[in-house]
Amino acid sequence: MSTDASALPLRDRLLGGAGGVPGSKGGFGGAGREGSRDGASAEHAPAATRLAAAIGAATLLVIVLGSLLMVVVAADRPTFPPTHAHFFPNWLAGPLGGLWPAFPHGGEAFKWVFTVSLLAMYVAYLVGLRYAPRVGARWVVAAVVAVHAIIFLSPPLALTDIFNYVNYARMEVVHHLNPYTTIPIYEPHNDPAFDLSNWHHLLSPYGPLFTLITFAVVPLGVAASFWAFKTILMAASLGTVLLVWKCARLLDLDPVKAIVFAGLNPVVLVWGLGGDHNDFIMMFLVVLGFYLLLRGRGAEQSLSFDVGAGAAFVAALAVKASAGILLPVVLAGLLGTPRRMFQVMGGMAAAGVALAAVSVMAFGLHLPDLSTQGRLVSSQSPSNLLGLALGRGGASESLLHVLSGVLVVWVALACVMAWRKRDSLTAAGWASVGLFLTLSWVLPWYVLWVLPLAALSRSRALRATALAFGVFFMLVWAPLAGNVFKAVGFEPERTPLGKLHGRYVKELLN
Repeated sequence: MSTDASALPLRDRLLGGAGGVPGSKGGFGGAGREGSRDGASAEHAPAATRLAAAIGAATLLVIVLGSLLMVVVAADRPTFPPTHAHFFPNWLAGPLGGLWPAFPHGGEAFKWVFTVSLLAMYVAYLVGLRYAPRVGARWVVAAVVAVHAIIFLSPPLALTDIFNYVNYARMEVVHHLNPYTTIPIYEPHNDPAFDLSNWHHLLSPYGPLFTLITFAVVPLGVAASFWAFKTILMAASLGTVLLVWKCARLLDLDPVKAIVFAGLNPVVLVWGLGGDHNDFIMMFLVVLGFYLLLRGRGAEQSLSFDVGAGAAFVAALAVKASAGILLPVVLAGLLGTPRRMFQVMGGMAAAGVALAAVSVMAFGLHLPDLSTQGRLVSSQSPSNLLGLALGRGGASESLLHVLSGVLVVWVALACVMAWRKRDSLTAAGWASVGLFLTLSWVLPWYVLWVLPLAALSRSRALRATALAFGVFFMLVWAPLAGNVFKAVGFEPERTPLGKLHGRYVKELLN
């Protein structure tokens, strides 16, 4: 029995091979095709089939139109700092700016549009997991591409980390200031990226590989760098969806349902892709690693696939440190096949040495500032809510130490799961869940860390957990959520510890 990403039998047909989509008894297999679990078929229940297809088409339409509505409204007016009534340049608004000038410019109107659209999209997404595949692969793929294209045309939605990416890169390339040793407040304040960025007292927490990628777009200027980054992130997201499709075929799962799950989640699309975050590059490399493991399992000579997989996982770590918890899980899933495990380890070592050498040449013996970021606490993070429930007023330092120990145990258990069940893909998904639950600084698009892995897992519990996290983040991060919390007297940021956490964040901002 194979011992890498899954113990399931490998199909001979790959994407584009002869025959239809492979069937399956569990997970997503068989959903949305004739002969599915509900027994409906075009011959015996044409009315039911047409109704299911109509529902599926409606869910896709809601997600696409909801995205378009939010982007058009956001592109017509400044809705995020540092933009304001006198500063919202056309290059930032994008080509959709000015399409709806009659829409009320008040902040409350935008909150309502954003919140209602997001809720409607998430309900459509949940229904679409069952019915969207009935529409057919072409329409689902078209919807995924359409939503990505719409959000690509948007200004940043909610958060503006993309300008910090640009600013850290310009510090090194333009001003010759190492972003791992110099905080942005010491760069020339007349740099056009300085006013757009906000983490001015924080050393760069971004991985060296990602930071080097950002250097490449600096010569384009600030405006063109913004759109270049958006292009890179959209390509990474679509690339991840494509890899999910390919992996699903290899795992004998329904690829259409898998890409609906991984590619149309509104929380990830709006806050992640709309916010232009580098997590998409990290997850592209993670899913690429699992794809290569799956390909290597069916190859007579798996060396190149295994070495490539190991390199992909380490590259993901060099983009964002969050990927680091997956490395031991992947290796644990290969313990039953020592030859493949050592091949993957060889790929990890080779990539690690190469990336370390490049990092030393670019930044010296300096690493991303993860320690400072690790002390940040978001009011709605599970760890802070746990601290409130325990009567501590939030995530205290002692509680965070305990949760760090919990994460170590959690990852160890994920390794045991990967070894015993020979399914490192599912175990990696659960390891990411553990990271969610124990981090102090948790943001909505972190659902992306689990989503592609859950889409390829046969664990219903893992998929349900990923969906539940999406609901949680919508309820606590939607623009109107603050109004609701204030009305019911739930204001975690107003506890003594919450105020302390808030002051620490403000010290690093602006």
